[in-house]
Amino acid sequence: MPTVELRFSAQPEHVRTARLVAAAVARRAGVDEAVLDEVRLAVGEACSRAVGLHRSHHVAAPVTVVLTEEEKAFSIEVGDGLPAPGSGSSAPRAPGAGDPDVPEGDADTEDEMGLAVISGLVDDVEVLTGADGGVIRMTWPKTPAVVLP
Repeated sequence: MPTVELRFSAQPEHVRTARLVAAAVARRAGVDEAVLDEVRLAVGEACSRAVGLHRSHHVAAPVTVVLTEEEKAFSIEVGDGLPAPGSGSSAPRAPGAGDPDVPEGDADTEDEMGLAVISGLVDDVEVLTGADGGVIRMTWPKTPAVVLP
């Protein structure tokens, strides 16, 4: 069950909010303080990637971020809402001819670089693609509670 779910329009200025919320929820969930910077950076990278994909593919659907506290782990899923080619599903497209700020060739390079950065920050990361779009799932262990005698 999600602890927190965020949905935001694909605007770069919303990425900062997602990073701050992720760090706050991770701290509350019991993720080690030393790892919180990695959580912030990885979520920022995943959200920036999703925003870039939305803008380059003209997707009107929101970017989704699901933060889940489990018994021994904390996970964050960032969904880009872009269905896999040939999945039969089509995400709503924003009107207009395209985003002049995101050249088509640069989008693929930025996507690969973003995934490389995330993989360097997070030990347990999965990149999934389905009918509802791509999802980057990142998981961190929770710090066990210290019991004092």
